[in-house]
Amino acid sequence: MCRNIKTLYNFEPPATEDEIRAASLQFVRKVSGFTKPSKANEAAFLTAVDEIAAITAKLLNALETNAPPKDREEEAAKARARSAQRFSS
Repeated sequence: MCRNIKTLYNFEPPATEDEIRAASLQFVRKVSGFTKPSKANEAAFLTAVDEIAAITAKLLNALETNAPPKDREEEAAKARARSAQRFSS
């Protein structure tokens, strides 16, 4: 999985449209191999991003859990700590 795609489910506050679109963009980039598609492929690329974003939003709205929502700041701090440990000398 692409390391830039973050978990979006069960957070407080919930994922925004921008976060969903960013994850969709990263997914399409990874699958297609394009960072920026050519003009010939741009329409298909952007259509895929839009469709995946819509499906992702639908999925996130349909999921259910009994677990309490995770705190975004707390999870970000944990990720920074893991990164610092991984890349420290």
